[in-house]
Amino acid sequence: MKIWLSDAGKRFNRDWIFRHLSYTFIAGRSYAIVGPNGSGKSTLLQLISGALAPSEGKAEWSVGDTSVDADNVFQHVSICAPYLEVVEEMTALEFLQFHGKFKKMVLPAAQILEAVSLKSAAHKQIRYYSSGMKQRVKLAQAFFSDTPVLLLDEPCTNLDEAGYELYYSLLRNYCNGRLVIVCSNEERELAMCENRLSILDYK
Repeated sequence: MKIWLSDAGKRFNRDWIFRHLSYTFIAGRSYAIVGPNGSGKSTLLQLISGALAPSEGKAEWSVGDTSVDADNVFQHVSICAPYLEVVEEMTALEFLQFHGKFKKMVLPAAQILEAVSLKSAAHKQIRYYSSGMKQRVKLAQAFFSDTPVLLLDEPCTNLDEAGYELYYSLLRNYCNGRLVIVCSNEERELAMCENRLSILDYK
């Protein structure tokens, strides 16, 4: 999948978050969106995902030679972000099976939970999980969705050292050929990204 922004800008009320941003994201490559807290990284990621429309300029998407309408971009994108919640009344197994009804998964739910070291808690309601365990569930539903685009916003939130190692392993093993975009100001989360875009360049 290819995503390109042409002179794109986003504002809320009279405040511009970013302006005049032209950039192309290409399948098979990884990108870091960097900037301090509150600089607009998450807003840019939501625009890339099609969840927000630009206030000026254009955002366009294509799969091969076929353009994708903004309303259908979600079918091609998986996302892990602090502002996206999991269904805590479900068990982790139920949640991934439920998610799989909307997006094809690359492995069965039980195998996914084993891959993220949650096999022993598969039948426990997510509301009883620690914050780090909940983050592993978020990573699982994003990485193992069969989508060409993977968007990660502060992906290692609440993770310990073992969680960071899991994150690196997922990047190595489940991102071949995918377009990966990571938003963060933590260098450890960006270590495997090939390209960088600083949102401060578009203020």
